[in-house]
Amino acid sequence: MADPRFYTAAGPFSLKELAEVSGSEIGDGANPDAMFVDVQPLSGAGPEHVSFFDNRLYFDRFAESRAGACLARPEAASSAPKSMAMLLTQDPYQAYAKVALFFYPPAAVENGTGPGTIDETANIQKPCRIDPGAVIGARVEIGKNCHIGAHATLGEGVVLGDDCVIGPSVSLAYCIIGNRVIIHSGACIGQDGFGFAMGPKGHLKVPQVGRVLIGDDVEIGANTTIDRGAGPDTVIGEGTKIDNLVQIAHNVTLGKNCVVVSLVGISGSTEFGDFVVIGGQTGFTGHLKIGDGVRIAAQSGVMRDIEAGATVGGSPAKPMREWLREIAILQRLRKKKGG
Repeated sequence: MADPRFYTAAGPFSLKELAEVSGSEIGDGANPDAMFVDVQPLSGAGPEHVSFFDNRLYFDRFAESRAGACLARPEAASSAPKSMAMLLTQDPYQAYAKVALFFYPPAAVENGTGPGTIDETANIQKPCRIDPGAVIGARVEIGKNCHIGAHATLGEGVVLGDDCVIGPSVSLAYCIIGNRVIIHSGACIGQDGFGFAMGPKGHLKVPQVGRVLIGDDVEIGANTTIDRGAGPDTVIGEGTKIDNLVQIAHNVTLGKNCVVVSLVGISGSTEFGDFVVIGGQTGFTGHLKIGDGVRIAAQSGVMRDIEAGATVGGSPAKPMREWLREIAILQRLRKKKGG
């Protein structure tokens, strides 16, 4: 279920309505009058939720899911749990985007100038320092001994623990933040993830209805961006340190005490263990699993899973000794050719 601090679902809707909206067909034996209250990822869904299955990497989650209904290709129906109603389509992600938009239509814009710098429903513990120009939205919760910098914006429902420092011009939305967190100037956290269901008639925006969860003692550098989850949350583990100008996409999970150096770009749904160190300008494709204690050299391109404890470098990234050996061979070849 999406966090009610930030989202209000428009349902419930019947399976028949969802089939009509998504252009899918109801699978054999499913009850078209069954009601569903929300969309949810395969791993967190219950009998009242709708999910989707479009990537073979998540077959195990699909086969074990408790989702009441699932959008999937016809060939997946035979592997679905018996309790799962199937909505069959050749493009499950496009269909899911339509269903998610049905539950979460774009918010209407209301007339008015807004409640002012600090909304009357915000809960701010004392002592706290809030500098000029900061905007604190409705139902924001701020712990004691926090410092909110000039022109920072905390959107509706944001939760901030004790002893936090939020720098000037930081933007926080759809996020829950622990204690002793430092976020440097210009960082943007909780904005839409880059989620579009691509198709021949155009690209359909997928509502991003997750959050950003940030653990205790995290530090985030200037102008870094962390997108909120599409349904699962984006998670930054406690003690993790993130440099300036880093991009972290939706549904990424960073473990405890990781170090992420400047100009790193992490694509969606990549999962990192604890104590991972990522060198500057490294890029990651999506849906990867990076084990505990992995070390990645600067300017690497990571395109495959990495087992715990490994040290890698290069593009595509490979074990460090192998990469250095290849570099040495290329250097010798160049010298032989007089380059």
